Amino acid sequence: MSRTADRTARTARSPRLLAGLLAGAGVLHFAVPKPFDATVPRALPGSARGWTYASGVAELALAAGVAHPRTRRVAALATAAFFVGVFPANVQMAVDWRHRPAPLRAAALARLPLQAPLVLWARGVARRESR
Repeated sequence: MSRTADRTARTARSPRLLAGLLAGAGVLHFAVPKPFDATVPRALPGSARGWTYASGVAELALAAGVAHPRTRRVAALATAAFFVGVFPANVQMAVDWRHRPAPLRAAALARLPLQAPLVLWARGVARRESR
């Protein structure tokens, strides 16, 4: 396969992979909500479970939007904003887990810089759809 054909194949798969990631995370918010509840910043009003379910619904809606070509660009931009918006939950998790065993602490800290590639991925999907 040529480099151009390989790049084209990866570009075509990218929105589906992003939609799959969002859908999987959204389902997990309902299937096993307790770990997500623990990452909800305490400063937010209402119950942590309510925020967990709301973010699960948002991820499922974003997944559907990214999966459909007609809504992909707007949904991908919304996904980038969503990834930025949930960053405080990742910070909260890193703070709360600072006294946990080293592997858990490392996982919580690793989530922080991983938000940047997710935001860039979603923006890239949106940018490709605007062509």
